[in-house]
Parts: sequence; structure tokens; C-alpha cells
Amino acid sequence: MTPLEDRATGCVAGAAVGDALGGATEGWTAEQIVERYGGRVEGIVPPFNADWRNARPIAPYHKGDGHITDDTLMTHALIRVYEKAGRHLDAYAVAEYLVPELIGEKRWIPELEDEALPLQRIFLAEKWIVARLHYGHADPREAGVGNIVNCGAAMYVAPVGIVNAADPDAAYAEAIDLTGAHQSSYGREAAGVMAAAVAEAMRPGATADSVVGTCLRLAKDGTRAAIEAVCETASGLGHWEGSFEALRAAIRPFDTVADTYRDQGLGARRPSRVHSIEELPLALAFLVIAKGDYRDTVLGGVNYGRDADSIASMGGAIAGALGGLSSVPAEWVEQVGAASRTDLVAPGKAIAEVARRLHAADVARRRAHEAAFAELDRA
Repeated sequence: MTPLEDRATGCVAGAAVGDALGGATEGWTAEQIVERYGGRVEGIVPPFNADWRNARPIAPYHKGDGHITDDTLMTHALIRVYEKAGRHLDAYAVAEYLVPELIGEKRWIPELEDEALPLQRIFLAEKWIVARLHYGHADPREAGVGNIVNCGAAMYVAPVGIVNAADPDAAYAEAIDLTGAHQSSYGREAAGVMAAAVAEAMRPGATADSVVGTCLRLAKDGTRAAIEAVCETASGLGHWEGSFEALRAAIRPFDTVADTYRDQGLGARRPSRVHSIEELPLALAFLVIAKGDYRDTVLGGVNYGRDADSIASMGGAIAGALGGLSSVPAEWVEQVGAASRTDLVAPGKAIAEVARRLHAADVARRRAHEAAFAELDRA
């Protein structure tokens, strides 16, 4: 593979593996995870609730056992959107291409152990896309206003970073436009910053520190403040083991979701300029602690708990882009792919090819503009 393909497949497969490992621990505390599994999670584990079909609040989803969740379903759907559109995406592409992806064709849903429409698995905040655009006929650029503010857009936006590989400013701008159809406020901002993080991680010579630096340069308001606070704390920690209390303390002032994760107060997930989602700053923190190492970045998110699948998936996407496919443990890729009955590598190759084509078109457009401007400025 070319370096482009290597980093793209590392990003997409790395995100899926992190998602699958974190699915088992999603919604629980670090202490509950240790009690349930007899220690820290180091790979694929069974569901937190053995009777997952009837347990609350997880039912009816078969999380754990290497099953990817809605994070990966949405990521793969966005890749197919890029393939069909054959261009950079905006909010209108969500209405034209992503909505049909969610409601138009059954696909294998590992957590349901059945073929179903993706709409039947995704969370209410993502069902909002269909409700607002397909049924409500909202303006795509404004459709995200009114949705709960969460990590829903950031969790699947990594392909935007791949398409804009090594150009985080362009990735940020494209993601902000695209996700206006889904999110608002700091949820939309996090999507832009996450796409920029992946674009920077795709750059030859990028490091965990350069990824964080890029995020701080582009992030606004509470999102920037949260990333700065959490990553500053992370820089003084040597391993994710023992880091959770300090990281939670760093993100707490910016997070609207309570320490008791399932208890939502009146201020939770409402628009704000001073708050941030928890997932992206924590993913970056574990990346910093691990110095870009894929395994430790992901395991930090998995064992932290709370929204573990999204934290581990975002961290896995960035670390996988930094290190390429070989940085993602091959046994995890194989096991998650088999358990989920999903090819984790092919979508990365597909989005790399899209990136190659769009880059060629971008170069041609820039050269045409340069020639036109030179003509305008000729004495």
C-alpha cells in the first residue's frame, strides 16, 4: 500500500476496533469495569450484562464480543456517501446521500445480530437527521439546530480528515459545513476539530503533539479550553492506568454530563459556548499519554468507561492514522471483523481512493485560480 492507503486503512480500521472494544464498557465507571471483568480490559470481552437482551439500559443491543456499534456503522456510511458523491461534502450531501444510506438499504447490524436498516440501530440524536431532513424538509444547513448537543457528529467524521489528508484547515471547514445538518454548538465544533486531528495525523511526520497543537489552533470556545486543560493534565501522566481521576477532574468544568453518567440534569447537552463534549478531549488525552501508540490510546478509552466506545473509536482513528494499519493489532482487526461480519480494511482503501481523486481535482482548481489571479495582477 501507499502511505496514503496505509494511514487511511489504519484510521478506519483503528476506529472500528476501538469502537468494538469500547462497546462492552460503554456507560459504566472505571471501578464497575474492573469489578465486572476482574481487572482492566485488555482486549475483546463479553457484554457487561450477560443477559444483555433483557438488561437495562443496554438492551436490545449485543455490545461486547467484538461487535462494532453505531459509531462504525455511521463512519462506513459516510465513506459510501463520499464514493457516491465523488466530491467534497456539505450539509446538502447529508440530505441527498446520507439519509438514503440510513433508510434505504438493509445492512448487517452486529449488535442486532440481523440485517436491518441502519436507522433501526442508530441513536436518537442520529435519527434526528432523518426526522429533520426526510420528514421535516428542513434546510440542511440549519437542520442540526435543536438536536441534543453530543459527540454524534464527531464520532463518524474521520473520513473527512482522510479526504483532506495533511490539510487540517480544509478538513475543519468541510466538517463544520457537513455536520451543520446534524449538530450545533460544541457538538458541531468537536466534529470540525476531530476531522482536523485526523487530517494532521495523516501528514507524514505528524506526532501526537502536532495533532494536539493543530486542534488547539483551530478549536473555538469551550472545546479549545477543554482540550487544553485535559491535554495539559495528560502531559504529566505516564500511563493511562491511574489517570482517570485526574482526567475526569480536568474535563468536569466543561462537560455537561454528570459524574453519574446516566443522570441528566437540565443543562446537559444543551448549546453553550463554554462547554465541550467529553469524548474528543479524552481521546486526545489518551493519545498524549500513549505518545501516539495505538494500543494504549484505545485501552485508555476502553477502561475509562462512560462513553467508552466513542472515546476509544476517536482515539483509535487518530492513532491509526498516525501509525498506519500495522499499528493496529492484527489480531484485533481479525477478531472484530469476524465477530462483526464486517470488512474493516476495505472501507479505508475506498476512502483513500476518494481522497486521491479529490486531491487531483483540488490541485487542478487551485492551479486554475492561481493562473487567473496572476492574469488579474499582471502589470
